[in-house]
Amino acid sequence: MDKPFKPVSGYLALIGVIVFVVAAVVLFISGKTVPFILSGSLLMLAAMFLMAGLIVVPPNHSRVLTFFGKYVGTVRDNGLLFVNPLYAKQKLSLRSTNLESSRLKVNDKMGNPIEIAAVIVWRVADTYKASFEVEDYDQYVKVQSEAAVRHLATSFAYDHMDDDHSGITLRSGGDTVNELLEKELNERLAPAGIEVTEARISHLAYAPEIAGAMLQRQQATAIVAARIKIVEGAVGMVELALEQLSKKEIVQLDEEKKAAMVSNLMVVLCGEKAATPILNTGTLYQ
Repeated sequence: MDKPFKPVSGYLALIGVIVFVVAAVVLFISGKTVPFILSGSLLMLAAMFLMAGLIVVPPNHSRVLTFFGKYVGTVRDNGLLFVNPLYAKQKLSLRSTNLESSRLKVNDKMGNPIEIAAVIVWRVADTYKASFEVEDYDQYVKVQSEAAVRHLATSFAYDHMDDDHSGITLRSGGDTVNELLEKELNERLAPAGIEVTEARISHLAYAPEIAGAMLQRQQATAIVAARIKIVEGAVGMVELALEQLSKKEIVQLDEEKKAAMVSNLMVVLCGEKAATPILNTGTLYQ
């Protein structure tokens, strides 16, 4: 598991490096004898040893430390720091990263070929797992994210089709589908120490070979739904008209004339084009 490591400030070690380097240069210049050269060389080696322990950690970055293959800890503090010069240091970014998956062509739950893509925001949460549990955590994120998107696409239908009570679909699921995708991604990426902060479907469409047919089906469904609403409204208006005529006794209609009136009103109210009025100058029976 990720273990915090608290290093000391690196400024004192930096001053020591500068002092050792200056002293070594002075010794090299002052004398050509063996003692001067040996002393200068030792001071230079000491400066190089101290310099090997200096690290600079920017914000939202870290250093994973190992000592001859043994994990020591992770430095998350920022600035100029000093650690054991014998430690191996691995740079690891803690910043959030955007991943936009490629457009995948898969079959949904109903067997229809669809195209789907997602945008995923992730970051390294456990530096130990990211460094030692997987070979390449960046590639691991890409492969597992694609697998999660494919699994999501095959788990739900693209649309309700003819059943409006079929449950969640990819097209109408909205935040629910995104939450399910985020949950599955966190489960898949947990072994690599990766945390997914957001996941959303960025592209969703039928595959080109069936897109035209599905568009016609959607248009037909919309037309039928609109016609149903028109008929329901027309029936209500006819019923109201007959009720008002009978209630106010404006005119007395027998069953035959009521049927004719209902027929004419339904044609006028349900027709796609405006009706052309015809004036009757005689009686109702002529």
